Amino acid sequence: MSAQDVVHALKARGETVATAESLTAGLVTAELTSVPGSSAVVRGGLVVYATDLKHTLAGVDAALLAEHGAVHPEVARQLAEGARERCGATWGLGLTGVAGPDPQDGVPPGTVHIGLSGPSGSTVETLTLGGDRDEVRKSSTTAVLDLLLDHLKIPVE
Repeated sequence: MSAQDVVHALKARGETVATAESLTAGLVTAELTSVPGSSAVVRGGLVVYATDLKHTLAGVDAALLAEHGAVHPEVARQLAEGARERCGATWGLGLTGVAGPDPQDGVPPGTVHIGLSGPSGSTVETLTLGGDRDEVRKSSTTAVLDLLLDHLKIPVE
């Protein structure tokens, strides 16, 4: 998988993407926009590193954040939906997790939730990644782009 594959698939389908990133802090959007011509398909991205911004910018339910914290599968789903809705994109990607080196709210480093929102609904995957902080962030970026590419391989109805 590469960002180039994602950009080409989106172009071929006439579709767009937006992101709401926490632990990756813009890496996914940066990876996508490193591809020449990506401006035709990348609508934008929200870096929502602070928990309150997940609510105010991406629309994640404040009660969910208060009850479960920022690292939760439902937060990833709502980040993806918020990115899609607020940026007016066909697809939304949402990422939250713990890059390390320390746990966050009792959640161990390497725990990552990636969300995808698209025309037929939303999905979330939970990953347990190894490596240092940089490796967790890079692996998260690759994983969410792979998830989107898998969905882009499904024929347009």
